[in-house]
Amino acid sequence: MDKPNPNVGAGQSGGGPQPRSAAGAGGQAARQVPAIEIDDSRSLTTYANFCRVRGGPDELMIDFGLNMQSLGAATPAKPIPIDHRIVVNYVTAKRMLHALALAVQHHESIFGQIEVDAQKRMIRPAPGGNSE
Repeated sequence: MDKPNPNVGAGQSGGGPQPRSAAGAGGQAARQVPAIEIDDSRSLTTYANFCRVRGGPDELMIDFGLNMQSLGAATPAKPIPIDHRIVVNYVTAKRMLHALALAVQHHESIFGQIEVDAQKRMIRPAPGGNSE
């Protein structure tokens, strides 16, 4: 089995055209899925450490922002600014979900499990230990 390619866009299989069954389990001839060429020369790169997903009947809205508030704050100091919003249909969302899952799985196979709970990721000094 091939290793997942984290550099592949959502909906792509990587490595060029891949066979895909035209009729499912019917055993009929497979058709070739054409390779998708991507021009990312005009793409913008930004960083986000916060996302919010909201949905309607036809699309999902994925908002991205930068949360600058400290983890220990009892209440948020101010709203998190949303800098980018991407609206996708549910087919694209499912392809994105699969591509992201493969990328995270690949990363964890190399670097170990990712802890999503920020409190568990924090390094705390042992009780009674020196803080030097």
